[in-house]
Amino acid sequence: MTSVLISISAGLGVCVLALAVLLLTVQRRSSRKAAARVSTVVETLENRMDELATELAGAVERAEEEGRRSRFLGEIAGSIDLDDVVARTLQAAVSVTGADASLIRLEARGDGQPLVAGQALSADGAEPIAGPPDGARARAVLVSYSYDGDEPGQILSGLGVPLQDSGRISVYSRTPGHTFDEEAAKQLTSLVERATPALENAQEFREARQLADLDALTGLHNRRYFHELLARECARAHRYNRRLGLIVFDVDDFKDVNDRIGHLAGDSVLAEAAERVRSVVRTADIPCRVGGDEFAVVMPESGLEQAEQLFGRLQNAISGRPIGSAGRLHISAGVAELKPEDDSITFFERADQALYRAKDAGKNRSFVADGHAAA
Repeated sequence: MTSVLISISAGLGVCVLALAVLLLTVQRRSSRKAAARVSTVVETLENRMDELATELAGAVERAEEEGRRSRFLGEIAGSIDLDDVVARTLQAAVSVTGADASLIRLEARGDGQPLVAGQALSADGAEPIAGPPDGARARAVLVSYSYDGDEPGQILSGLGVPLQDSGRISVYSRTPGHTFDEEAAKQLTSLVERATPALENAQEFREARQLADLDALTGLHNRRYFHELLARECARAHRYNRRLGLIVFDVDDFKDVNDRIGHLAGDSVLAEAAERVRSVVRTADIPCRVGGDEFAVVMPESGLEQAEQLFGRLQNAISGRPIGSAGRLHISAGVAELKPEDDSITFFERADQALYRAKDAGKNRSFVADGHAAA
């Protein structure tokens, strides 16, 4: 593109030089015939200069468009975080097609849930534009929408393109009279072809990271993830003045259980205990195995009351019926709520110290950090 601009600029320079030479010729020759020839040449040169100016404007516009596209693609490929790559892809899709909104669906690998996200459009329950009804795989699908009522802000037209074998992306317009054409389909298809590797790499990275964050025995998040999560949640709670609860608990006398039934059977007991933990925590709570038979549950938007209530549910779930050959087990816990002066380390230490006080007080109970027995 740079060479095209240089060529056009050089052509304009030549035309200007030729015009100057001819004007000098006019000054030297006053004959009517020479003046007519010069007039004809000048007119020709003016027309050519207009053509060159138009070509130059078009070349500049194409260069700017290519620059924008390259910038978008560079931004998409410049991250390995899936949410970031998806957000940048949605933004680029809107920009290159002149759309008002965009929506993407990425199919999960294995048994996971698909990721659906939108820009300027709610992704709750939404689905990108599908292919033809006979199941054929179309390069692009153009659609229009009509409604019984005429409300502002309604989606009026859309364009959908498949994301290789991993999902679909769609763009939408709310502008009356606007329709997506073949050029928009070409631009979106080109974007998808070049963004797909970045999306696939980000998906693979997230899946690998999730596997690295899980404890192999229990399927709960592991110790490393717990401390990273707790640091993030503490920072978020302080920034937005939100509450944050924490439970740290372990199985009472688990060493005796291992000595009695063996370590392999003891591992099965921990796996079953973790499954019971999952069955009683709320959707927003994050249970983790922090080491051996010690567990923790991070509770966003929660305080001591909710933490004590959750400990009661955990106690009933784990102690309510025997676990394999280990029989009926009990747990002890320390519960804490984030204080203004806490960081993630002091927050965890306060809950952990409360756990030790519960142990010293006779086990099968919980203690509130910096406080009293809770149960």
